[in-house]
Amino acid sequence: MMISEYYGRRVLVRRDQVAPAGVQVLATIKQQTSEIYCLRCGQVTPKESAALPNGEFYCPRCINLGRVSTLCKFYHVPEPNQFEVTSPLLTWSGKLSPLQASAAKQVKEGMLNHRRQLLWAVTGAGKTEMMFSGIAACLKRGERVAIASPRVDVCLELYPRFKAAFANTDIVLLHGRQELPYHYAQLTICTTHQLLRFYHAFDNLVIDEVDAFPFAANSALFYAAQQATKGDGGQLFLTATPGKYLLKEMRQQRLMVTYLPLRYHGHLLPGIKLHLARKWRKKLGKVLLPPSLVRMMRQTLAANHRFLLFVPHVADLPVVARACHHYFCEAKFTTVHASDEERLAKVQAMRDNDYQFLITTSILERGVTFPEIDVFVLGADDGVFSTAALVQIAGRAGRSLSRPVGHVGFWVAGHSRVVNAAVNQVRYMNNKGRQCQNAMSAL
Repeated sequence: MMISEYYGRRVLVRRDQVAPAGVQVLATIKQQTSEIYCLRCGQVTPKESAALPNGEFYCPRCINLGRVSTLCKFYHVPEPNQFEVTSPLLTWSGKLSPLQASAAKQVKEGMLNHRRQLLWAVTGAGKTEMMFSGIAACLKRGERVAIASPRVDVCLELYPRFKAAFANTDIVLLHGRQELPYHYAQLTICTTHQLLRFYHAFDNLVIDEVDAFPFAANSALFYAAQQATKGDGGQLFLTATPGKYLLKEMRQQRLMVTYLPLRYHGHLLPGIKLHLARKWRKKLGKVLLPPSLVRMMRQTLAANHRFLLFVPHVADLPVVARACHHYFCEAKFTTVHASDEERLAKVQAMRDNDYQFLITTSILERGVTFPEIDVFVLGADDGVFSTAALVQIAGRAGRSLSRPVGHVGFWVAGHSRVVNAAVNQVRYMNNKGRQCQNAMSAL
């Protein structure tokens, strides 16, 4: 390996391997009396669950990134920030709205001062573009920056946008399904799991969709974010639905917050309309969908708009698809879910207008943008959907300037606190958005 491939990383090698000149050797596991502590993911495991032959141990928690064990060690070289900065750094030619520009200025200031900060913006507010000036300022100083997301789909969407916006900067894309080898780059776009491979590498780390699974529910990924950031580095969290951890950090003033309640085109979020659909899953056995859902789907197709139809479980996909074939025999659509081997190809086909709609699980709840679509959720009151997920799902609609409004419908079997909370959260943000609209019109 080239020496640069060790910069700011922990590279797993065999214990008996001789370290190259200039490379530091770091331990992989710390042994305690009855437990082992993994120095890559920060997880503690009882020794009986982590035992290997001959008194050796391994970490079962992060094994998907390569087995960390006492038979191995890490190679590491401290981040030297050896980059050639080429002007112009920011090659994006777009323009921010006044509200976006104000938020972007605050974000830039926080990044330059290496603060921990949160950009709390509604779905479709243009969070990515609001990062550009801050990232450009950091790159100009020779800093190393990473943008991480919990989902591969989001990384694949961000990568070409950053390639276009920073055409003169070397960018590497890292996720578990890629075939291209790693190389040292000033700007990294990666899944949050890939952060486990870095150690004090980034002067600024941006985590997009910080409330999304698996990041929000995985303490190892929070640990990875801390380990990947330099000791004096900054962190920027992006979300439309901050969870308990971020809200607590805000209350205790350990996090600087920037708000943006309007989308980049200045329009409000599409409101959520509730529809009652009792025993809808039972009726699916007779190849029947709720009449109001069929009516909305027909209206959308007749208007030459596309849509996403969300269902709670993978098992619902083929049954709902069969019913859709019954009602819309000439429509072009398919199903998609997290374990679908063709998931990325299907999402791209939807972007390319090859499909009129997708029937999907919550895998497409965030980070993926299709212009001018409507959004429908069948069984929105199912326990699999959280309030944050439903807000994100609703936020897939109305994201494009060419159609800043859209229809969002939730079909429920009965009263649901989670669904009502999602409806109320959208109303709350729209109320704040109206206040911003009124303030701007008064100028």
